[in-house]
Amino acid sequence: MEGGASIDMFSKVLENQLLQTTKLVESHLDSEIQKLDQMGEDELELLKEKRLEALRKAQQQKQEWLSKGHGEYREIPSERDFFQEVKESEKVVCHFYRDSTFRCKILDRHLAILSKKHLETKFLKLNVEKAPFLCERLRIKVIPTLALLKDGKTQDYVVGFTDLGNTDDFTTETLEWRLGCSGIINYSGNLMEPPFQSQKKFGTHFTKVEKKTIRGKKYDSDSDDD
Repeated sequence: MEGGASIDMFSKVLENQLLQTTKLVESHLDSEIQKLDQMGEDELELLKEKRLEALRKAQQQKQEWLSKGHGEYREIPSERDFFQEVKESEKVVCHFYRDSTFRCKILDRHLAILSKKHLETKFLKLNVEKAPFLCERLRIKVIPTLALLKDGKTQDYVVGFTDLGNTDDFTTETLEWRLGCSGIINYSGNLMEPPFQSQKKFGTHFTKVEKKTIRGKKYDSDSDDD
């Protein structure tokens, strides 16, 4: 009997909470409807115009990005092209790759997806063999490396897969989170909770290129001994 009474009491409490929540929602809706009812035709027309203008600006911005090569993951043929591409876009992700490094192909797959999702950022790739001056200038020594640039200046690097869970099986969401941490894309998730696929414990400190030990003139692969 006592168990049944407890269940009934709990049900009543839950029902009362749901009722209160429903009343709050209804009250909010009533308030919004009342505001709309009290608006004159001129005010409603002004509100409509503001929303249409916001939509027009968003569409114009989208078209501008597309005209500058955003929305796709593109390879650029030379260092000269790099400087021009970076100059005309506020946010750029450039993948410095090498054909013989298989991890570069892993990044390619994820970057192609993100380029379509984040039109606000330009996604490029450049073969390190064609960019010796640029690699020296940016101190690119570990392949693959992503250079993250804002307003023509390098803000951050993603070197190898250290920041992506130390695994080749990281998800696109993990890379998206990492780019979001640098502000190079508009990230809508929680930056404090990286979506790592693995449950292993490892540091989330962002590895910088300049902290890498340069062992020679050739580009080192991002392997365990780096």
